[in-house]
Amino acid sequence: MPVTPPPVSHHEVLPFAACTADDWLPAVKTLPASAFRNFSQLLQGMKLIHTDNGDALSLSPPHERVLARALGLPLGDGLIPWAALQQLQAGGQTGGQAWAYLTPCHWAMGREHATLSDPAALDLQAEDSRTLLQAMQPYFASGGITLHYTEPTRWLAEGEVFRTLPSASLDRVLGRNVDPWLPGTKEIRLLQNEMQMLLYTHPLNDQRSAKGQLSVNSFWLSGSGALPDDFKPSASPNVALPRNLALPAFASDWPAYTQAWAALDASEGARLLALQQRGDTLRLSLCGERNALTFETARIRFFAKLSNLFSPQPFSAVLEQL
Repeated sequence: MPVTPPPVSHHEVLPFAACTADDWLPAVKTLPASAFRNFSQLLQGMKLIHTDNGDALSLSPPHERVLARALGLPLGDGLIPWAALQQLQAGGQTGGQAWAYLTPCHWAMGREHATLSDPAALDLQAEDSRTLLQAMQPYFASGGITLHYTEPTRWLAEGEVFRTLPSASLDRVLGRNVDPWLPGTKEIRLLQNEMQMLLYTHPLNDQRSAKGQLSVNSFWLSGSGALPDDFKPSASPNVALPRNLALPAFASDWPAYTQAWAALDASEGARLLALQQRGDTLRLSLCGERNALTFETARIRFFAKLSNLFSPQPFSAVLEQL
């Protein structure tokens, strides 16, 4: 009689475990093997169960695809309906409507292109955020879009246009030229232009400039799409998505990135290894900017385990596959 495998108790998803920047691999190779000790040992007790292959130009990055698959969400590129899911989880009714996230942000204007700054750097407060939403709302309403305040740095936008409008994740655009990632519809491009003119002269930005703060001069749409009418989230294990590697990756700060990896191994890696050694069944998804590899705790036969212990694949070699 076949033995039913134990349920997965925890799923760890690691974004930016690898990066496409030229300096990423040389930086990672400066780390001694001991910096990945816990994750390396963790993988020796796991088997590869899924490979998600993509490219660095997909609108939805690998870690979002992994998370969407775990939750049973639609997987269309740029159409994973994160905003609609938030509305549903908050107790609201999606009613078959299409939604998107709208993030007030600062575009750093260069000679040739604009770069999206980290929205968290705006330190936008609730009152100011609501003031901006109120000023922007009529322009969006004219295009059939309703804005809903949820938090200072991210709102919900509701409108039929988002049902089929692919949008790029913020994790694709932060610190980068916005042009390749902008939505292609004329309506959204027009709104971008109108908001830049509106915000350029808005008194709130004058106040922010006087305080030495970045102006809010544009917005970013992401998480667009609609949930199926009969959607119910999959019964998934406890999923964690630590972002320790994200900020240094966005900043191309490779010394900080390697330090973050070593710290992550010492904290999360050690915790996960202890759980696996206790007998828990775990899942680990290592996500780069192109691909993701998902591993799961395996019942390894004695000789296979010896083979793994005597000839383990270097952890950095696993990361190179991402």
